[in-house]
Amino acid sequence: MSDAADELVRSPPTLEDYLHLRAASGLTPKSAAQGEGALLGSWRWSVVQHAGRAVAMGRVIGDGGWYFHVADMATLPEHQGRGLGRRVLADLLAQIEEAAPAGAYVTLMADAPGRRLYASMGFVETAPESLGMRLAR
Repeated sequence: MSDAADELVRSPPTLEDYLHLRAASGLTPKSAAQGEGALLGSWRWSVVQHAGRAVAMGRVIGDGGWYFHVADMATLPEHQGRGLGRRVLADLLAQIEEAAPAGAYVTLMADAPGRRLYASMGFVETAPESLGMRLAR
């Protein structure tokens, strides 16, 4: 479980922490320019800081009206298994609930390590009605 040194903040991590969290947690590494775009272009953030450094994060991108996409859910390996991902996701969902009108559509791409968490928090697979796709060039 999280401890007293863990602080949940609703502001983005530093660029250095963002890039480190992505790479260290197994997400695809990004460049500084890509990271800057993520930090500035997100609708909401939830970050757990431990001793002043970001150790878990998640963000929401979307239009603020009806569509919200949870992205960049990441926890440093040495902080996993303490409920930090659940804490981040619960806070992001609370922020959507607080600000979004009724009927908000909330999505995420569920990589294998997070699927059990997402399902436990109410996310369901959309297939066969819809299927996530990405542009491959």
